[in-house]
Amino acid sequence: MTENTQTPSSPDSELPTQYAPAEVEGKLYERWVERGYFDADAKSEKPPYTIVIPPPNVTGSLHLGHAFEHTLIDALTRRKRMQGYETLWQPGMDHAGIATQNVVERELAKEGKSRHDLGREAFVERVWQWKGESGGQISGQMRRLGDGVDWSRERFTMDEGLSEAVQTIFKKLYDDELIYRAERIINWCPRCLTAISDIEVEYQDDDGELVSIRYGDGDASIVVATTRAETMLGDTAVAVHPDDERYAHLVGTEIELPLTGRRIPVVADEHVDPEFGTGAVKVTPAHDPNDFEIGQRHGLPNLAVMDEHAVITVHGPFQGLDRLEARSAIVAALRADGRIVAEKRPYSHSVGHCSRCKTTIEPRLSMQWWVKVGPLAKAAGDAVRDGKVKIHPQEMEKRYFDWVDNLHDWCISRQLWWGHRIPVWYGPAGEVVCVGPDEQPPAGEGWTQDTDVLDTWFSSGLWPFSTLGWPRQTESLAKFYPNSVLVTGYDILFFWVARMMMFGLYAMDGTPPFHTIALHGMVRDQFGKKMSKSFGNAVNPLDWMDKYGSDAVRFTLARGANPGVDVPIGEDWVQASRNFANKIWNATRFALMNGATIEGELPAPEEMSATDRWILSRLNKTVAQVDAFYEDYQFSKLSEALYHFAWDEVFDWYVELSKTTFFAGGEGARVSGRVLGEVLDVTLRLLHPVVPFVTETLWTTLTGRESLVIAEWPSDSGFRDEAAEAEIENLQAVVTEVRRFRADQGLQPGQKVPARLDLAGTALAAHEGAIRQMLRLQPEGDDFNATATLPVAGAKVALDLSGTIDVAAERKRLTKDLGAAEKEKQQAQAKLGNEAFLAKAPDNVVDKIKGRLAKAEADIARIQAQLDGLPQA
Repeated sequence: MTENTQTPSSPDSELPTQYAPAEVEGKLYERWVERGYFDADAKSEKPPYTIVIPPPNVTGSLHLGHAFEHTLIDALTRRKRMQGYETLWQPGMDHAGIATQNVVERELAKEGKSRHDLGREAFVERVWQWKGESGGQISGQMRRLGDGVDWSRERFTMDEGLSEAVQTIFKKLYDDELIYRAERIINWCPRCLTAISDIEVEYQDDDGELVSIRYGDGDASIVVATTRAETMLGDTAVAVHPDDERYAHLVGTEIELPLTGRRIPVVADEHVDPEFGTGAVKVTPAHDPNDFEIGQRHGLPNLAVMDEHAVITVHGPFQGLDRLEARSAIVAALRADGRIVAEKRPYSHSVGHCSRCKTTIEPRLSMQWWVKVGPLAKAAGDAVRDGKVKIHPQEMEKRYFDWVDNLHDWCISRQLWWGHRIPVWYGPAGEVVCVGPDEQPPAGEGWTQDTDVLDTWFSSGLWPFSTLGWPRQTESLAKFYPNSVLVTGYDILFFWVARMMMFGLYAMDGTPPFHTIALHGMVRDQFGKKMSKSFGNAVNPLDWMDKYGSDAVRFTLARGANPGVDVPIGEDWVQASRNFANKIWNATRFALMNGATIEGELPAPEEMSATDRWILSRLNKTVAQVDAFYEDYQFSKLSEALYHFAWDEVFDWYVELSKTTFFAGGEGARVSGRVLGEVLDVTLRLLHPVVPFVTETLWTTLTGRESLVIAEWPSDSGFRDEAAEAEIENLQAVVTEVRRFRADQGLQPGQKVPARLDLAGTALAAHEGAIRQMLRLQPEGDDFNATATLPVAGAKVALDLSGTIDVAAERKRLTKDLGAAEKEKQQAQAKLGNEAFLAKAPDNVVDKIKGRLAKAEADIARIQAQLDGLPQA
């Protein structure tokens, strides 16, 4: 799509006096979508630029973390579109197995029903019904934010095409013996009644109890300590270290397990740490992953003592008790039997909880489906090591390698009804058949399909290529795979990113799913605390959008986005961003009313004033700076650069300095009007990816063209004028110093003061009119009395403050300030003159002290000049 120069039917050619986001944003977004600006064309000859949305849960709504991530992705894709790329920002949602099933089950519970009352088929149909009516509200909220996604390509991880992709890769992995079924210890949630993966377990320190229990009697006894006394019913051994002489006489013998009447062996195993506790551990292979491994090495039986609800199933007195009830009852029974050697409570220790429902996880021996991740994880690690995929910021690579290099086999089966059902059938004679998408499942008496579904991350791990039509070789797959960059939070580096890397490399013949992984941090409140409803600090971004506009929210989030670092945000900052949007609006209105235009060629440098050349030089440096920051994913730095250029240099300085030119009219006003139009044109283009709504409205009014979305991204023309920059910097120094002096004297900003400007011999002589206007300085009269003289930047500004200041009080104040500055200088010099200090102090500390010395010396010169400028008493 090329830039259109026709005058649009909207917005109006004249801007309202105030910017009202609510009246602009919705209409603009719908126009963008209707005109197909965000649609990606697989047949285009433009170079591709692809980003997938980290698919939000179908149960979700837009939270501040979504708004943050979407702002960054949208900024990248809008800029690339303007640079001439065929951009695809792929939208869609995740079916979110456990979360969605929980939502629908809660609805059923209100009706007094469970999923079992409906049966599997009717329950799944009910979930689809819920999805159609209530799921996916986040799509509408994404429109509010301005997400430039290709809605025509929206996908869902349970739609027909993605289901085909899931079945295809399962079959391929199964045939390659990378998927297998085995009985192992898994993380079991007694509330959700399903296995969950290691990365879906949240650990926190809980207060529990540590009890030391004596097994056996006399010399044939061992003391073990445990926080889970209820599992002792399933102990099948006690383990000690092979080199621990304390227990050497017991290894190979049996001792009595209290309360059960069973005798269990004492085994020697390298896993046991002889320095920890008593140096002996109870072994419960069916309820602990480490114990399971010990059991495998020593051929121990696996004795399960709890059911899926974590209720005790063995040993009469405790049978039927919940695990926590059983814990207390067993400890009491052991105490009564004289078996308790020591008790410690409360005892704080790390406990795993289900990330969905927060229930304490129960390690449980269970038959599950697994992915053999060894070769897949190696390929995922090598892709980064070999430079095929870059992780940004680079320091996050270590966390990635720590994970993929030590990855355990992945439990992919879930005991749920909502999800991709495992495509495996079991026959009446023990047959096991895995069925691909183009194959018919076996028919006949006794054949049944596996009842489990796949882990949600299994299907979302295919997202970069399944959304493009894989396993079919589509035009979209050929055009847009691999993705250009993945923008996501470091918190799901293991959940999602590693899965996509493994599956992408495996399914796409060694081609990784993306070239770059750009990791960002989490959004926190202004005090750096995690946002949470329970903390009372959670923010609905829609509330801020309603109040301040979407641009204000977007700019605030982008301005805080340093790579891989958490982002603090408060409402005050959103207000400041709203003020920035208003500043852009008001300054553009002023420019349009004073002849700013993009018509005609830009005047030659010799036709321009120094002010014109200065702003164009600064403009091109800003373009180059912003481009460099974008390429390095430095959103905070590029936002800061744009903020200060637009507000400080364009609006506060160039517009103000040009007012005298505009008011004077003539050729100078024509030249400056064209320069101001150029500066606004480029500045609005630069700002557009981050603040799209206000810039679109202003730019289309300024230029008469169709849309900024399809406008050309500005490039650095190479124009530089260092002399003009130095000249305006001197002018700024004069204005800033006099403004500070006026403020120190308590003068009002609009209060006029007689002044004599000695600018002879400097380039500032041409700017006297602008300086006087900006500083409210009147010409000197016959009775002019220079009560203060300020030397700055080679010029002198003499002010007549007769009757406006108390000279004696001002001299006293300045003398006090001078003394403080001289003391600061002496302290800094003393430290810098101390060789012992310099030998030990870090470079940054020394540099900081040098900066303090330089500032103190500058302050002394400034204050002394002000004192010299005061009239003698």
